[in-house]
Amino acid sequence: MSVTQPVVALQAVLFDMDGTLIDSMPLHQRSWQRWHAELGLPFDAAGFFEATAGRTNVEILADLFPERSRAELDALAWRKEALYREIAATELKLIAGAEAVCQAARAQGLKLAVCTASPPENITVAFERFGMAGWIDAVTSPADGLRGKPHPDIFLAAAERLGVPPAACLVFEDAPLGIEAARRAGMAAVALTTTLPAAAFAGHANLVGTMPDFTGYALPETLPEW
Repeated sequence: MSVTQPVVALQAVLFDMDGTLIDSMPLHQRSWQRWHAELGLPFDAAGFFEATAGRTNVEILADLFPERSRAELDALAWRKEALYREIAATELKLIAGAEAVCQAARAQGLKLAVCTASPPENITVAFERFGMAGWIDAVTSPADGLRGKPHPDIFLAAAERLGVPPAACLVFEDAPLGIEAARRAGMAAVALTTTLPAAAFAGHANLVGTMPDFTGYALPETLPEW
């Protein structure tokens, strides 16, 4: 006898921003590469993203420079993001199909949030460039005093602000740390392979789909309750 898995109605869609809604990861890679070059540090482009995506800059830099003060780490992080914004101001693009999915979600009466490790200044660049304030109901980030991914804080705070139970949220992410954060928050997730291959997301119990971008994607009406 087969057992039917319980389902819950989808009520909210939570998006990571970099590499999920916006095609910014190549720009971040270029800014990190320039940042490392300015400091005369080697840069492992192949392994850097998988090890750090979803974490705050200060968390990343604290591992690189454990002896530095918080003020020094903040200054280093600010420089990296300034390099990114210089590039993003003229080159940033949306992930294919992202706006269409957001508009479809709003038409379905779903609530939308951006849950990102990006600093407020970067969020502003994206929102102003693409008019995203008209799509999104809430934004959560470490600027709210929340821990970065893989901690679940950013996703749980978004669910609370939207007034939606975690199990009724579907998360879209492009990083394994983000998928893990969604799992810890009790949320189903879809992985976008905009930066990493599908194999990088294997083993996550909350993963309900993998896709290259949002082109032709139709949001589900229900989610598995796992």
